[in-house]
Amino acid sequence: YITMLLDIVFSHAPRYVNFGILFDVDGVLARGSTPLEPAKKAVDKLKDSDGKLKVPVAFVTNACNRSADKAQQISNWFNLEVSPDQVIHAPTPAKLLREFHNKYTLVIGQEHRLEIAKDLGFTDLCTIEDVKTAYPLLDMVDHTNRVQVANNDYTENPNFRKVEVILLIGEPCRWETNLQLLMDLLLTEGKPTHAPVSPHNVPQIPVIACNMDLVFMAEACMPRYGHGAFLLCLEALYKKLTGKDLAYQSLVGKPCEITYRFAEHTISKIARQMGITRPIKRLYFFGDNPHVDIVGANLYNRYIKQKDANANAVDVPGSRIIPDSAELSEQTVENCHSMLVGTGVYKHNPSDGMVVNCNTDVYHGHRDIAHEPELSRPHRYVHDVYDGIEYILRKEAIL
Repeated sequence: YITMLLDIVFSHAPRYVNFGILFDVDGVLARGSTPLEPAKKAVDKLKDSDGKLKVPVAFVTNACNRSADKAQQISNWFNLEVSPDQVIHAPTPAKLLREFHNKYTLVIGQEHRLEIAKDLGFTDLCTIEDVKTAYPLLDMVDHTNRVQVANNDYTENPNFRKVEVILLIGEPCRWETNLQLLMDLLLTEGKPTHAPVSPHNVPQIPVIACNMDLVFMAEACMPRYGHGAFLLCLEALYKKLTGKDLAYQSLVGKPCEITYRFAEHTISKIARQMGITRPIKRLYFFGDNPHVDIVGANLYNRYIKQKDANANAVDVPGSRIIPDSAELSEQTVENCHSMLVGTGVYKHNPSDGMVVNCNTDVYHGHRDIAHEPELSRPHRYVHDVYDGIEYILRKEAIL
């Protein structure tokens, strides 16, 4: 009877639906490149008789890939039409930072980094290799380069343009070279032709960082260093040499509020494309990492409550402020419900029942995100995403 009722209700989605669903990918929908069986069942539960989604859905991951590639992968996993606009990677919300899009920007990352930056809206780009080529005397950790310099086998380019913005979209290869040259740029306002008179008083060029995850799980038995570890090295060097904290113009990616605000914007846009006319009032976010996914969803839920209570004033560090200039759909969500699954990073202890123990003596979060253990507790723990989808459909049908 309940299944029949759900089919009736969701066959009229434009009239009834006023919620959206956000999925993390790895650990929730898939493990590596293999989709999880509960995820297949969950997505099928959300399809109508024509194989299209009955509710607005988006995918939010802290990876740094091309959205079209990930959309195609998800499409293949679940025999589902997925648009690149439905996929939100760690850097994606940087699309909102329009005031920096036309500035000469150094992009740090690995494969496809220039293509990804252009897709975000950045139009004038260079790489660390360009900087290294222009200023060959800087990279002395490269011993091959040392030999070339010693043999006068190099050419400098003092006319290389001043770097105006640093965009860190993911951990690079050759950390030592990247760290050295980034510090050189930070200490010279983007033009490392002369040493600063006083490193303590150099105005800092804007730094935008995407994905603050200290570690991530891969095929190895222990966590691997992520982009957050690279940022930690850069912050430590900057503090040691200047005596000041490295200031971020913006932090994007989970668990920062701007990512969840962009996700709401995306869900609202998808809802309109589906013909849904009611404003989106609730978001359900599925994640497998309490200290990233769940903290982020709960931070955004608090952001919503504070925004309503304080007439749009929300007290967060400057690096986490959503710019007023951001072009976004109207903010209509009243609750962001965090849904923790047990198929990824978080390993649930059955003896705890449905109680989630997320306390830890060591905090792995970023410096600009205060350690608040209660934020890692989900609205609801579910064994897998299929159980979670069943819960949502029952709950929404009742409401």
